[in-house]
Amino acid sequence: MNMHQDKDSIHYLAQIAEYLGRIAPPAPPVPDLDAADAFVWHPSPPRLAPVPRVNRVEMVLLKGIDFVRDQLIANTERFARGLPANNALLWGSRGMGKSSLVKAAHAGAVAKRSEWAGALPLKLVEIHREDIESLPLLMNIMREAPCRFIVFCDDLSFDGHDTSYKSLKAVLEGGIEGRPDNVIFYATSNRRHLLPRDMMENERSTSINPGEAIEEKVSLSDRFGLWLGFHKCSQDDYLDMVHAYCAHYGLSIEKSKCEAEALEWATTRGSRSGRTAFQYIQDLAGRLEKTLV
Repeated sequence: MNMHQDKDSIHYLAQIAEYLGRIAPPAPPVPDLDAADAFVWHPSPPRLAPVPRVNRVEMVLLKGIDFVRDQLIANTERFARGLPANNALLWGSRGMGKSSLVKAAHAGAVAKRSEWAGALPLKLVEIHREDIESLPLLMNIMREAPCRFIVFCDDLSFDGHDTSYKSLKAVLEGGIEGRPDNVIFYATSNRRHLLPRDMMENERSTSINPGEAIEEKVSLSDRFGLWLGFHKCSQDDYLDMVHAYCAHYGLSIEKSKCEAEALEWATTRGSRSGRTAFQYIQDLAGRLEKTLV
């Protein structure tokens, strides 16, 4: 090869390198983790958007869920202190405070950090259901960060031929790298097994080996070491929620009238839950011309 050919080759390789540099995805920006205690994950372009003010309910207002509350608080505080802790799946009835409990448990652990020697900052990162496939990228950003992270997915479930649950399985446990030591995953769902029954039955009926086909999908829930069930509340629990909200927000109304209105409110909606109780409180506050602060 002569000198002219060498120059042509070098020029050609330089053009290839320049082209590859242009089409390669840029490295994700280093997030400013001091910007907030909570973030929302956006995969395209990849970034952690700070949430200055989290929409949360104070722990004292979460009534009728004492057992699961205490379990999640204990698990969260162990993780915040650098001790072993489990991924948690909060499943069950709608409006019973699943996502509110996650946010309140995080806030409680953040407030206690000064009591724990050497505890790292604890961040809450919400990932949307449709972005689950980007979890490996998010984990890479978090892996070396000087913080601990609760990755939170609200209303998690999988339907039809959705295969993104495999990304979640690999991240929770079982992948080559696995879940970073400074990350834990909390999810809420109306389903205990995250998959609809008809999807599971279809897998069983069409598979050569029905047991193995269904085992792969059921095993997703098994990756959550802590299962916390939320069930429909009793009438007494529902009224306790209403009275707690009234006291917290300073809403003055005769007890018997308040209970009669709250029960009628629940009857018209066909359910008793923390969400229903708060919706009644919003209506009551509006009629009393009071703000909820």
